[in-house]
Amino acid sequence: MTECYIRVAEDENEEPMEIPSEEDGTVLLSTVAAQFPGACGLRYRSPVSQCMRGVRLVEGVLHAPDADWGNLVYVVNYPKDNKRKMDEMDAASAVKIKRGIQKTSDLIVLGLPWKTSEQDLKDYFSTFGEVIMVQVKRDVKTGNSKGFGFVRFTDYETQIKVMSQRHMIDGRWCDCKLPNSKYFLEQAGPDEPMRSRKVFVGRCTEDMTADDLRQFFMQYGEVTDVFIPKPFRAFAFVTFADDQVAQSLCGEDLIIKGTSVHISNAEPKHNNIHHLFSNFPGRSASLAAMFERSQYQYPSSHV
Repeated sequence: MTECYIRVAEDENEEPMEIPSEEDGTVLLSTVAAQFPGACGLRYRSPVSQCMRGVRLVEGVLHAPDADWGNLVYVVNYPKDNKRKMDEMDAASAVKIKRGIQKTSDLIVLGLPWKTSEQDLKDYFSTFGEVIMVQVKRDVKTGNSKGFGFVRFTDYETQIKVMSQRHMIDGRWCDCKLPNSKYFLEQAGPDEPMRSRKVFVGRCTEDMTADDLRQFFMQYGEVTDVFIPKPFRAFAFVTFADDQVAQSLCGEDLIIKGTSVHISNAEPKHNNIHHLFSNFPGRSASLAAMFERSQYQYPSSHV
């Protein structure tokens, strides 16, 4: 079966967006979530009974009803807690208002040729949309390029488009990513500012599981990791794919399972942890990775 597009909307009364299917006619939940962050399924209104029906979901794959998507408009499902109180909904709405229009982020451009200049970068990326800033990172002593740089656009849609493809710049393939990758941490150095994608969730209760936190925070954006220390210490860490989402939540008091939790920034310590374990041959990498996972500067208001 060839690729087709199905019409998906956040609400029945909203204008639908076309989502591509796979070659076998199914649709990946991740494809839907890419356009509707936090989506956990689809539903549609039956032309016969006029009742809402759910779309079958198996291991992250959505299957067309009666093997044909047809011309129906499918509505996005989001995780819901039947016991959610009105104040929780009000808090979530307040945060969404605070976020407003999604803002662009500085993107790191990896694999730049040594000869590429700021003007070269601006000329290239201006073909995608309006460029706010370009920068080529250079060695302080020699002035030579470090092989990577930064670019920022006016429109969020342009940023998404640029991140979704590779780029041929001055005869070399380059990639654009959010500046939170391992490469950036290794190459940029400790003097390079980092916007954290991780938030500190204080005042947690023992009945809150990692899945509870993941499902709750998915309504704001893609969640890449949830960490609850053991033994339980009344806090957790949640990591988002987008640093803008994480920063927009900082300072908020949200209601999760009837309990008010406080969200604040969680900056990782930038010490050279691998150096600390250099005296353990053969195990330094694994020990450092375990240690790195739990080392954060807890906000002073929660220590």
